[in-house]
Amino acid sequence: MKIIDLEPGDPRLAADLLPVLRELRPHLTADLLADIYAEGHPQGLRFSAAYDDGGACTGAAGWRIVANTVDIRRLYVDDLVTAAHTRSRGVGRALLAHLEERARAAGCRLLDLDSGTHRTGAHRFYLRERYDIVAFHFAKGLD
Repeated sequence: MKIIDLEPGDPRLAADLLPVLRELRPHLTADLLADIYAEGHPQGLRFSAAYDDGGACTGAAGWRIVANTVDIRRLYVDDLVTAAHTRSRGVGRALLAHLEERARAAGCRLLDLDSGTHRTGAHRFYLRERYDIVAFHFAKGLD
């Protein structure tokens, strides 16, 4: 498995990463992803893609390094998804290990993410990977 970071404008964002990312974020289109990445990249947004030995994209991660008063510096995972047909084959674990390396290299004190309350399978995975449930996340939709 090979994990690479994709820059804005890279054609693999739409061709490879987007089909996997849409399993988690079905509302995304190629144009919307390009717009989000163009705006988010200066804010620190990055995308990493996991490729199997045959060259197929099997996992995607959207992440950023954030400075804040709680942890000083953390790597926050916006999106983490493994293609459904390749789950339980180590792709998610490899992506998390890649992100942990990036976090350590950047001097982060924490790697964290949010996971929807309905995603119990993902929660089992995170707990197996030794992540702790440390907070409630509150949100209010705005019209």
